[in-house]
Amino acid sequence: MLKRGIYLLEAPFLLYISIGFFLRSVVVGHIPLGSRISVVESNSWVSSNGDFALGFYDLSNQPNQHSIGICFNSDSIPVAQRKVVWVAGADVRVGNESYFQLNLNGELVLFDSSKGITVWTSQTSNFSVVLADLRGDGNLVLLNGKKAVVWQSFNNPSDTLLPGQTLSVSQTLRAASENSVSSYFSLYVNASGQLQLRWESHVVYWTSGNPMSSNLTASLTSNGALQLLNQRLKPVWSAFGQDHNDSVKYRFLRLDVDGNLRLYSWVEASQAWKAVWQAVENQCKVFATCGQHGICLLTATGSSECKCPFKVTTDSNSRCLVPYQQECESNSNMIPYKHTNLYGIYPPEDSVIQASLQQCESLCLNDPNCTVSTFTNDGTAQCRLKRTLYVTGYSDPALSSVSFVKKCSVPLAVNPNLEVTYPAPSPPIYSNKYCVPCLIGVSSGTFVVLIGIQLGIGFCICRRRTAIRKKAALAYTGHNTRGLIVFSFSEIKDLTKNFKHQIGPKMFKGILPNNQPVAIKDLKGNIEERKFRSLVSKIGNIHHKNLVKLEGYCCELSHRFLVYEYERNGTVEKYVEDSKLGKKLVWRKRLDICLSAARAVSYLHTGCREFVSHGNLKCENVVLDENLEAKVSEFGLWRVNGEESGQEYSAERDVKDFGEMVLRLIGGSRDVGNLCEWAYKEWIEGQVEKVVDKAMDGVVNLEELERALRIAFWCLQSKELMRPSMGEVVKVLEGTLTVDPPPPPFSCERPLELEEISLE
Repeated sequence: MLKRGIYLLEAPFLLYISIGFFLRSVVVGHIPLGSRISVVESNSWVSSNGDFALGFYDLSNQPNQHSIGICFNSDSIPVAQRKVVWVAGADVRVGNESYFQLNLNGELVLFDSSKGITVWTSQTSNFSVVLADLRGDGNLVLLNGKKAVVWQSFNNPSDTLLPGQTLSVSQTLRAASENSVSSYFSLYVNASGQLQLRWESHVVYWTSGNPMSSNLTASLTSNGALQLLNQRLKPVWSAFGQDHNDSVKYRFLRLDVDGNLRLYSWVEASQAWKAVWQAVENQCKVFATCGQHGICLLTATGSSECKCPFKVTTDSNSRCLVPYQQECESNSNMIPYKHTNLYGIYPPEDSVIQASLQQCESLCLNDPNCTVSTFTNDGTAQCRLKRTLYVTGYSDPALSSVSFVKKCSVPLAVNPNLEVTYPAPSPPIYSNKYCVPCLIGVSSGTFVVLIGIQLGIGFCICRRRTAIRKKAALAYTGHNTRGLIVFSFSEIKDLTKNFKHQIGPKMFKGILPNNQPVAIKDLKGNIEERKFRSLVSKIGNIHHKNLVKLEGYCCELSHRFLVYEYERNGTVEKYVEDSKLGKKLVWRKRLDICLSAARAVSYLHTGCREFVSHGNLKCENVVLDENLEAKVSEFGLWRVNGEESGQEYSAERDVKDFGEMVLRLIGGSRDVGNLCEWAYKEWIEGQVEKVVDKAMDGVVNLEELERALRIAFWCLQSKELMRPSMGEVVKVLEGTLTVDPPPPPFSCERPLELEEISLE
């Protein structure tokens, strides 16, 4: 999920675009190769009709931070109202000396001066681009020599659609974010041809009409209609703004920061943008409108307001916690909230059963893990049980739902469910004699009671373990429909048999109830819950045949675990370290492992909607399945420890780590000090066979070895800009792209003797 809340222009997230952006030199019409926009010069590219401009703009809440984007530029729209409609690189922010350029290779490049690296490109260097054009409809296009469009901003939307722009099944609008955490809201066209608003990846809170047809695209028309079009471009569903067919010059459709989809029109008379249609009429029905801060209420003016009915607080950042603790020493009681629908966010799924109102209340009361139950009185008789300590939802006088919130009955003296009885007094009996039969009876009774207690405890423990395994089995059975499995810490201990079988650093083997093995990663450290769940949400939606799949997670108190699919043959590191195991990795297999890892990392960098850096690529994090096919594991974990470590995580770092991994996989386990310098020395002296691991018994393809070593040394260049992209690495390893001899990996000077070396 991408964070772009910084460029939303509605209060309180006003984005003030520098006036200089519109007053300095501009390029109008066709944009030739070599054209550049910089923060310092405050110049821009403007469409031929003057309605749109592409340039840098400032982030009002973050000094010295800039983004590059397309915004309205008409003189009839005041500067403060010139909305940004497209951003290059989504959430990419750059420093004061940065620039945006159409380079001589025909590629749009955003260079960040503060980091000294390219942070975004259009990846069009091989498309024979001859010029760019910012068209009058706000579409930035790249054209080849035949004037054909080879790339366009309309095919790479951010959070906005302009008239004439379409949204296909493969594209997504992502809402901006009001804070540093990426937005959870997105708009997409599903496989059934419906427009859907979604929170994270699995909660759909709005769906368009029901055309039930494949290969549909969404489109915004100039007369103010959002439509779903079939392959013949015939509308099968439409939503119209209140000013449909009126004479309005400027419109746009935006997925706003609050998760609602709105159509805006420019009103000349009031000199302001007006929302003429929105997908969800009642903002409180947008999932998680209030997040963890309470439930949503509509005010008299129709705006939404978040309040926590469970406690009185003035801290707007505090979570709205259910007033129930499992350590409650007294009984519990349920507090009813009429006309209220409550639900949990993490996990968003509830236990849903059919029950009466009274049964719904008692089911939660008698479940020690249940915190809230909601009865939906709409004829479905659905009872939803929640087990999270913080809930959200909405309240409306027209809503028929009733929610019950569990609360400890404290103190004991006021417990309404506690009945205390006192025995009738009886006269005391005194005796100086011991009753032997009485003593025997008491002893026997005590012994029997103790045995009974022990058997009862054992029975309870057995039932608890069985229940845990059944719960995990149910969760795993529903994996394909409900997303990731959410485990409790007790379930994690049960699946790993109390962390008995360690298979790697902080990695343990576990067995699901269906006998499916899993690998469980223990993320030590105090990881903030929201950050952890954001991580899980992101990496849980990443799927590639060469990436280890995330099956589930545990986020309970201070415990943080990730549950991965289990790969039978373990890590590549194990084969590199063990000469006997290393014999199984012949040359062809080692090259395949390098290629599989390169494809996986290339997908993380360019195949996902948001760039993902692996952050810790090495042989220990590449595992082999039963066929010795390689998969990359533990990607993206830098998101939760990157800030604490203070290290930079980027594509260039992944490329460098990949180069080191290739040399280790080719060279095996060697005691040579610096492996990179040693391997480079042997290669440049023509003794390339010495670099190869002696454990490999068989023929090594010298041409493939030469390619692998060359690209590895390029990956290890000390200057990051000299390192190739992972896409180029893949092509070199595949043999579809040639590679020049590299300079020393820790110097940018090319030795003279290298000029005579060539790859045949």
